[in-house]
Amino acid sequence: MLKITKTYKDYNDVERTEDFYFNLSEAELLDMEMTTAGSLTEMIEKIVNAKDIPTIAKWFKTMMLKSYGIKSDDGRYFRKSEEITKDFESSPAYSLIYMELASDTDKAIDFINKIVPSTLSERVSKEDISKFGITG
Repeated sequence: MLKITKTYKDYNDVERTEDFYFNLSEAELLDMEMTTAGSLTEMIEKIVNAKDIPTIAKWFKTMMLKSYGIKSDDGRYFRKSEEITKDFESSPAYSLIYMELASDTDKAIDFINKIVPSTLSERVSKEDISKFGITG
């Protein structure tokens, strides 16, 4: 699980500092793998090899939004829903986080490595993430 603390101004021009949580469970990753034509890995490789920047950006955004949720105070639940995702996506903080990750290779690597369970992932390298057009 990844926690990103971000300070931003809301739409009432009030400065806020909030924690944002991102996580993908093994079940979610398996579902993504099994419901992607071929496999998720093959699809990503095809996009990268084609240097299809718009599709790469869409994939990264999808991963960000699919991994976003609200952690219960006692740590027992990580709630995700369409409404929770839409609220996050429509917040000023979403734009700040997305722009930061999309423009900094090291932060993008850290993001991917921390949202994916270590039991399933090989650590993403700087070379891997640079294929997605993220530099920095």
